[in-house]
Amino acid sequence: MNEPYVLLSILLFIGLFSVLLIFRALSKIKKDPESLVRRKESQVGFVVDTFHELVGKLKEKEKELETLRNKAEERADAFESYNEYILQSVSSGVISLDSNLTVTKVNASAENILEIKAEALIGKSYLDAFREPLRSLLRDKVAVGREETQYTTNSGKTIHVGYTLTPLKGARKETIGQLLVFTDLTELKALEGQAELRDRLSSLGEMAAGMAHELRNPMGVIAGYTKLLSKKTDPSISHIVDSVSHEIAVMDRIITDFLSFAKPTDLTVTRVNLSHLITNSVAHMTADRQDIRVWSDIAGVPAIYGDETLLRQAFTNLIQNAVEAMPYGGELRFGFSADQNFVEIAISDTGHGISEKIQDKIFLPFYTTKDRGTGLGLAIVHKIVMSHQGSITVESGEEKTTFRVKLPLRDEGTRQRDENHDG
Repeated sequence: MNEPYVLLSILLFIGLFSVLLIFRALSKIKKDPESLVRRKESQVGFVVDTFHELVGKLKEKEKELETLRNKAEERADAFESYNEYILQSVSSGVISLDSNLTVTKVNASAENILEIKAEALIGKSYLDAFREPLRSLLRDKVAVGREETQYTTNSGKTIHVGYTLTPLKGARKETIGQLLVFTDLTELKALEGQAELRDRLSSLGEMAAGMAHELRNPMGVIAGYTKLLSKKTDPSISHIVDSVSHEIAVMDRIITDFLSFAKPTDLTVTRVNLSHLITNSVAHMTADRQDIRVWSDIAGVPAIYGDETLLRQAFTNLIQNAVEAMPYGGELRFGFSADQNFVEIAISDTGHGISEKIQDKIFLPFYTTKDRGTGLGLAIVHKIVMSHQGSITVESGEEKTTFRVKLPLRDEGTRQRDENHDG
């Protein structure tokens, strides 16, 4: 602000004007001494009036300056508030740090992505505020255009983030800190993984179909000869023939699973009550397992449009896996969340868990950790869920595994019919 200079200029003007009046009065006294007496009162009055007039104008200027200052402060506050609105509204996380790498600003998206409150970060050193690899990134203060990394939040959740790190500049373009901007890519990476897995499963399915058809014919011949042998063989070796028959039955079941996995999925779409479907599957799969406690919070699951038979097969497989993972008993929990477009069913068990090293393989066909199994159960589940335009993910630790099945509330055909009806 320039108020001091304006006030100084006005006071200087008043002083010069007063000096001018004095010189003017002195010059008149020299010419006409008697005029001093005649005009004394008038000159004094003139000076007093002029002084009051100047003081009044000075006060008016002070009021104008005060008004201008208030308006400038209001504009500055409005500009700062607008910048804050923008910062808090962007979907990317934004964190600023000063030259000592102390956190100075955290927006709402950063709180949500890192699962921590701003007040818990602001004022802290980067060493106390973050984990690796963000610590090393900030410590080096090297500008990063666009990189990706994994980060573990305070809740223990591992997320995939894309980030940039740039120097924070001041009014004179000097570096006053660092600016970290990042985006949660976890869901995007999961979708990419699902798409890649779907392509791989499609190729394997075609191969499995060919193999199954080629194997089924000779297996039928072997089964026929085995039945003939069972009628003519010596009783002492009948158990061998029975074992062969049993293994043929197992192989036939595997071939049936091959064909079920390989054949195209044609959906018979109807309105499906997921709550009833899952409840009935749980009752069937846990009927003889009194050592398993079931906790269910899916009564309010919205109905979806899908193939009820295939969805029952998918959820039955998941429940069976959970039950088999708890040979000595445990807890089986069901929950859900929903928005306008999707419903997500969570199935959790307290079994032995799934190693992180193999979590990206469990949906592949023929991959199994069981002593006896085809390795097609989860592959079929994945295929059914994907055919419904959904997704399935797994989270597992040492004592808990959770499968999350995300399904659209309506298929595209039903959505289009509803929109046409509304129109």
